[in-house]
Amino acid sequence: MKTRNLFGIIALGAIFTIGSCSKDNNSADSSLTSADAEATNRMDKAANDVSDIVEDVYFQQYPSSAGKNSATSLSALPLCATVSAPTTTSTSWERTVSFDNCPFNGNILNGDIIVSGALPLPNANTLATTGYTINYQFVNFTHNAILIEGNRSIKRKFASSQLSANNHPIHIMQLNMTATFPNGGVYTRVGTRTRECVENFGNGILSDNVYKIYQSITNTRPNGAQHSHIVLDTSPLKIDMACQYKVISGVLTITGPSNSAVIDYGNGDCDNNATIAINGGAPTAFTFGN
Repeated sequence: MKTRNLFGIIALGAIFTIGSCSKDNNSADSSLTSADAEATNRMDKAANDVSDIVEDVYFQQYPSSAGKNSATSLSALPLCATVSAPTTTSTSWERTVSFDNCPFNGNILNGDIIVSGALPLPNANTLATTGYTINYQFVNFTHNAILIEGNRSIKRKFASSQLSANNHPIHIMQLNMTATFPNGGVYTRVGTRTRECVENFGNGILSDNVYKIYQSITNTRPNGAQHSHIVLDTSPLKIDMACQYKVISGVLTITGPSNSAVIDYGNGDCDNNATIAINGGAPTAFTFGN
């Protein structure tokens, strides 16, 4: 089977035509383009980095309640990131992390993220059951020159799950993100994204972490068209930060009003090979980039 680049596949005329407007229909054209695929990838990167940043700020303030100790609580943030002194009351805490043209996970960050939570802190039992909610807010924050706006939360657990029998960090991220790209295009994404760090957590090094991610997200394009992006916990995306292309396995289903596509990222090899099947058709091989 001939291998193609993902964006080339999506750009082919009929592949993702999920209803289009006509002279008798004023609804937005909802065909998915290569630009939309790239925008989704870039928003995924931003969401992952925000999750890392929010957790790190929490770690630095309360290492013991986060399941760490003094030997493993080194910050994963770069030296160019500035974290304010904590502001605390009897019922809450707050810190601001600031970036000024700051590299992080291969991306460039600018602006502020305000991170906060309630007091008292959770104990181990609470972390394993109900979890602990950490709030975050963006202030003039850009990720690779994309303006990210929103005010949401991450529920953090330290527990076992069906994805790993060992206690490990679990992030349940409530998303209501607006991303304005340098060309003026505005995308929004709303939904829930769960990320479980199943390997190499707790050493203060992000570059060797292995994650499993599942989600139910709706993306809205600049013209108002919507597509759902679903990853089930039975076939989560596996992200190996030590691999060049990060995603090594898992299945993503993209669905619009009329058509759908299933993207399968393979069996766990550290490569950029995957397949895409349109409307239940035969899978076509493709390669994807960073």
